[in-house]
Amino acid sequence: MDDEGDLDPREAARVRHRDHDAEAERRDLMRPGMGKVWKQIGDTWERDAARPPKPARLKRVKG
Repeated sequence: MDDEGDLDPREAARVRHRDHDAEAERRDLMRPGMGKVWKQIGDTWERDAARPPKPARLKRVKG
């Protein structure tokens, strides 16, 4: 709903509040001091990409 002009003022406030809450997690990750967290995530991705994949295990068939 981009056009809040057609809504009741209380409903428009409710929509803005809902949108604000939906963005809370994204804003939380961008706060100061989160650079260390992003570095740890990037380092983990690099480490996992550099590892060779584990060989597939063969299942033993009973019989």
